[in-house]
Amino acid sequence: MDDQPLNDRPDLTLGFLKKQDLYTLSVGDLEERIEALKTEITRCEAAMNDRGSSKTEAEKLFKL
Repeated sequence: MDDQPLNDRPDLTLGFLKKQDLYTLSVGDLEERIEALKTEITRCEAAMNDRGSSKTEAEKLFKL
């Protein structure tokens, strides 16, 4: 089991991915990478929308 807390600090994996030589990857690897990144984008957008909804609800509560 991992001893490091999940949200301790942002993972620097994206920094590594930006530097990786894409010419060493196969087409299948690149397709898999694209799908994983699309999934992560969708997850991030959902988290942003949830936060926006919470903010809107809080604003409504305090305007009463």
